[in-house]
Amino acid sequence: MKSTISSKLQERCQGLCELCSTDKATSAYAVSPKNNDVIENEVALCDQCLSVIEGKEAGNHWQCLAGSIWNAEPSVLALSYRILYGLKDNEWANELLTSVDFDETVITWAVSAFQKDAVHLDSNGTELQNGDTIILTQGLNVKGANFMAPKGTIVRKIRLVPDNPEQIEGKVNEQTIVILTKFVKKSA
Repeated sequence: MKSTISSKLQERCQGLCELCSTDKATSAYAVSPKNNDVIENEVALCDQCLSVIEGKEAGNHWQCLAGSIWNAEPSVLALSYRILYGLKDNEWANELLTSVDFDETVITWAVSAFQKDAVHLDSNGTELQNGDTIILTQGLNVKGANFMAPKGTIVRKIRLVPDNPEQIEGKVNEQTIVILTKFVKKSA
């Protein structure tokens, strides 16, 4: 949802778009599911970023997010993460996503747009949540990497894959990997 930029938001963004940092900010964009009731939910956007968010062809435009993912404002981080997550099949976007350690509340806010009512269950039928710690129930050969994650490996701060209830993401050997839920159990 967009609205006019308040004086406080104008001051925070110093007149520039908080995503691309090059064009003049013209709209206050509320990062769903939150609304424009407080500045902490808003991102100051230029006309071009707003039109791409609303469905215009992006081309290479979102490469500008390499700067905004380091912003201190949670709303800017959530929107940047959300856009990059939607583009994660592109190598450059996936590299940006894995280069920053985002706060779990920002990630939850960001991926809320992709979440369906799917429930992620471990091998014992226990529901998994973002941020849980899990244990691998069998050794996993990590595709695209030169290592195997042995049975009993502990993975902390998992992330649920929003569009697939059979997959989670976690870091093993400093690499973010996708893990099938049927090969994990939730740690107590």
